[in-house]
Order: sequence, then structure tokens, then C-alpha cells
Amino acid sequence: MSLALLLLISAVILFVAYRFYGAYAYKKFGLDDSKKAPSHLLRDGVDYEPSKPIVVLGHHFASIAGAGPIVGPIIAVTFGWIPAVIWILVGGIFFGAVHDLGSMAASLRTEGKSIGVIIRNQIGPKGKQLFVIFSFSTLILVIGVFSDIIAKTFIANPGVASASILFILLAVAFGYVNRLVGNGKIAFIIITVVGVVLMYFFVYLGTQLPFVMSYNFWILALLGYAFLASVTPVSLLLQPRDYLNSYLLYGMMIAAVAGVFIANPQIEMTSQIQTSSESLGYMFPVLFVTIACGAISGFHSLVASGTTSKQLDKVSDAKVVGFGGMLIESFLAIIAVGAVAVLSREDYASRLGTEGPVALFSNGIGGMISSLGISEPFAIGFVALTVSAFALTTLDTCTRLARFTLQEYFEDMPQATAQVVAKNRYLSTTVVVILSILLLASGEFSTLWPIFGSANQLLAALALLTIAVWLIKKKIPATFVTIPMFFMFTVTLASLGLFAWKNFQEKGYVLAVIAALLFVLAISLIFLAFKSLKNEVKEPVKAL
Repeated sequence: MSLALLLLISAVILFVAYRFYGAYAYKKFGLDDSKKAPSHLLRDGVDYEPSKPIVVLGHHFASIAGAGPIVGPIIAVTFGWIPAVIWILVGGIFFGAVHDLGSMAASLRTEGKSIGVIIRNQIGPKGKQLFVIFSFSTLILVIGVFSDIIAKTFIANPGVASASILFILLAVAFGYVNRLVGNGKIAFIIITVVGVVLMYFFVYLGTQLPFVMSYNFWILALLGYAFLASVTPVSLLLQPRDYLNSYLLYGMMIAAVAGVFIANPQIEMTSQIQTSSESLGYMFPVLFVTIACGAISGFHSLVASGTTSKQLDKVSDAKVVGFGGMLIESFLAIIAVGAVAVLSREDYASRLGTEGPVALFSNGIGGMISSLGISEPFAIGFVALTVSAFALTTLDTCTRLARFTLQEYFEDMPQATAQVVAKNRYLSTTVVVILSILLLASGEFSTLWPIFGSANQLLAALALLTIAVWLIKKKIPATFVTIPMFFMFTVTLASLGLFAWKNFQEKGYVLAVIAALLFVLAISLIFLAFKSLKNEVKEPVKAL
């Protein structure tokens, strides 16, 4: 089978799914433009700012599509490329896209608030406290890990550091000019073309002007940048940077597809399915935890309800941004699978261990892009730079999300000190940055990271639980949400149970205890949700 045929079939399936199932889900969530979006009702120029759909899609896609839809699928190919493709398509359409659109829909109907606040409204204060503590801890972990990854990438590839700095300066200039031109369509198209051309020029310029600094310098610089990105108006830095960066990924995906159709590589890997792996464990539940971004990822619920919902100009934009953005990421995950499916199983196994998934992806896709007449070293470097650029967008979005989460945690508390944290974005962001620095200084993130996959998918299950309760209280049939919810709880609880038992046997007691606590957290929130629904039957609550 040719890789071009696999990409074509996948693209058709995803497009048809968006056209029909996306319309179905949008209608089930009761979204329409009869009510103004929170970006207009609560516009403050900092977090709530109505923006063009293409700009919000760029922010949302850049935030959710970091290294996740590349790393996870490539590792999961250990079980076979066919199970990976099936889960990406089925999971992306019926799980991930519903999860992302549902998180966005519930937030739009709750003044653009995050999933934590929606849990408070639908399940109760205790549910919110448990969820917020869990999601905040997860975000701090992500900030710490991505700061470390990006800093090491900048040290290994100083040209990437230079290009990234130029991207940030370009984004600020783009945001400033965009504010000046207002809503003019022609002017926006012109500055977009200029911005994209300059961005691609900076890819080349960065390689000519390498910027070499120490690890500690980059950690402090990255977290300083993340602080500024969190407190400045979204239209000045976060939106334009993510919007312009999205064209890097769009460009890479288009070039990859064109390269595949010209080179026409064949899938060399056998169709054999491995039900277990020495390094990963059993295909169930590991496959569904390893491939998160690309199929379904709990982190998406934090982005959809945290930053994206506050920027939608119209409620109807949620379909293309939420449902459509997820399916674009699914197609990226298919491309990632294709990058290694053209290898033999033996070659894949040996190179995965020595090169790592990102390098394997860069070399594979870069080689295909070179069939367009582009220098192969430049093509490989371009792919690697694109992946690094999106890791940086994940960092700044996570910092803002952690700030939102911290503020929302304290906003219900009457104490004066709590209200200071809840209302002061500078103070709350400072707390986030300090905690991230302490985590990096301790080095504990390196031992906690292996559990992140299960924690991330547990986050998805909890978001689906919240959406289901919200729909049921609105008297809307929620089967299309509850089926993915039950499956994800089964996957994550099984994964956490196996993870806890494995680490207990290997005397990894810290990780075993953390896995057990996450297991108990999930059960507690499920109990609180059913208790809330039981009370709803006795005493109906006014729908949102």
C-alpha cells in the first residue's frame, strides 16, 4: 500500500466527518448565534477579545498541536501502524473532536470560564476544588518539562533559538499593526502575507545568526517570556504569534503531503499487530494513553475552555475551531505514523531507540519534502524547527491557562488575600512562574513525566464527564458524550492501576502513590457527578 493512498483515504474520512458528524455535534450542543459570545459581553482587551475565526483557529491549533501528535503516534506504532491509524481516526472524530467542541460549548455558555468553574456549577464546589488542583498541578508539570525541552533544543540548535526570538518580535509587530488596521479584510490579508513571508525568511536567517547561551539563561528567559505572554493582551502577543506559527505547521503539512505524492513511498512495515511490548506493556490500555494528541487529549479541554472560548467572535465559530482544529491535528498524527510506516519494523525499532521520535519524524518527513527539489538538510531542519516552535506555543499557553486556573480557584473564597490573587493577573502569574522554577530546580519533573500520559487522558475523561452532566441537566440526550466518557475512564483507570502496581513491585513508591491518588480522584469526581444528577432529579436546577 502506498503512503499517498493512506493520506488520501484519511483526509476524505476526516473531511466527511467534519461535514456531517461535526454538524450533528454542533446542533446537539445547542450552539447558535442568538446570544453574543463572551468575548463581546466581557471584552477587556486582555483575555476577552473577539477575533477573526482564522486567527482563533491559528491560536487554538498552535496551542494544542505541540509535539504531542508527533511523539505519541510514532511511539505507538510499536503495536503496529494499523491500530495507530484506526485509533487516530476513530478517536479523533468520535472522541477528541466531541471533547474539544463540548469543552468550548460549555465554556461559551458559562461566560468563557474554564472546565473547573463548569464543574463547580454542575457538580459542586468540592468537584471544582479537586479538578482545579489536579489541572493546575498538571499545567505546572507541563511548563517545567517544556521549558527544559526547549532550553536543551536551543543549546543543541542555536539557529532555532535565533529564529524563535525573531518570531516573537515579528508577532509583536504583527499584533500592533493589526490593531491599527482594525477589521479591514484587505489590510489583514496584506499584513498576513507579509508576516508569513518574513516568518519563513527568519527560518533561514536564524540558521545564519546562531544565538549561543547557557541552559540557566534559557530557562530564565523562557519563563520570563511566558510571564509576559500571560499578562499582556492576547491580541498583542499570544494571538499573533500562534496565528503566524500555525502557517509554519500548515506549510510543513502541505509540503509533506506534496512530497509524499511525488516520492510515492510504499508502506514497508508489515501489517502485523503486536498486542504487547516489553517497553510499553499491553496494547490495551497503553495504545490509548500513548496516542493522546491526535485522538483525544485532556489538555485540549483546558485550551478550549481557557483561552479559545474567550476569543471567539461568534458562537458558531466554535465548530471550525473546536471540531475542525481537532481533525486537522488528527491528520498531522496520520502524517507522523506515515513517517515511520515507510520503514521496516526492524529499522523502525532500532532507530526509535537511537534517534528518538522527533528526530525520526524530522528525518522521515524532511526526506519526503526534499523530493520537491528542496535541499534535504534544509528540509529536515525546517521540520525540526516547526516542532520546536510549537513546543514554545504550548509553553506560553500553559502559563496563561495556569494563571486562569489559579485565579478561578481563589475567586470563590471570601478572604481578602484570596481575592488579591484572584483579581491580580501579575501576582497569579508570578506564583505560576516561581512554582515552575522550583520544579525545575528540584529535577523531580523527570521522574513524574512518565505518569503524565495517564493523567492527561484522565483529564479528558473528567472533561467528558462534566460535559455529559451539563447536557443531561439541560435535558439533552448525551449518549454521544457518555460513550467516549466511559471508554476513557476505563482506559485511564486501567492504566493507572497497572502503573501503580508496576511501580510498587519495582519499589517506585512515589509514582505508585501518585497513580493511586489520581485513581481515587477520578472515582471521587464520578461519585460527586452521580450525586449531583441524583439531586437534580429530586430538585431540578435551572439550566445554563
